Amino acid sequence: MCLAIPGEIVEIMADRPLATVDVTGVRRSVNIGLLDREALAAGDWVLIHVGFAMSKIDEAEAQATLRMLEGLGEAYDDEIDALRESRID
Repeated sequence: MCLAIPGEIVEIMADRPLATVDVTGVRRSVNIGLLDREALAAGDWVLIHVGFAMSKIDEAEAQATLRMLEGLGEAYDDEIDALRESRID
C-alpha cells in the first residue's frame, strides 16, 4: 500500500526543487517541483507521495492526517520504514 504522508518543510534548497522535510522525526529530501506555483517556506506542511510533495496543506490537516494514518498500524509503519530507507539526490 502506498500512502501520502504529511511532512513539515525544514529547509528549501536554493539551487534545486528540493526541500528537507520532517515526517515524524524522519528527515528526507523531497522534490517540490510540482508545487512551483506555491509560496513554500520552512514551517509549511506538504503531502508527500513517493518522494514528491503533491500539495500544500495546513498544520491542522497535517496533524489530523497523521493521527488517522497512525491508526492504520502496519501499513503506516511500513511507509515510515520505506521513507527512512529512501533517498533523493
